[in-house]
Amino acid sequence: MAEGWARHLKSDCIEPFSAGVSPYKLSERAAQVMAEAGADISGQYSKHLDDLSGLEFDYVITVCDNAKEQCPIYPGKTKMIHHQFEDPTFAIGTKEQIMAEFRRIRDEIRDFIAGMPGNLES
Repeated sequence: MAEGWARHLKSDCIEPFSAGVSPYKLSERAAQVMAEAGADISGQYSKHLDDLSGLEFDYVITVCDNAKEQCPIYPGKTKMIHHQFEDPTFAIGTKEQIMAEFRRIRDEIRDFIAGMPGNLES
């Protein structure tokens, strides 16, 4: 969802890449709640960190503690930012309660991305 919001809200100044230490297929629930908000992520997928080796990044933003702990060190100018979000795939309850959790996290991620300065230097 973070890559989707970055593409939707900040594509003029951020080129996002979504990767993980244990990537999974795209969550249908995540795609659904993002579509409800006007952001199409149906073509996105999480890459493994190894798939992005060789690329230089200005910033690496981790959104879960597991990723923060296992993320490799990036040399040079790369700055690391961590912002923890709950993983809605672990939500329990009725279908409506689970979807409400996906929407809550979607909105938290949107607010985080929207609040990021365009060049991240500010």
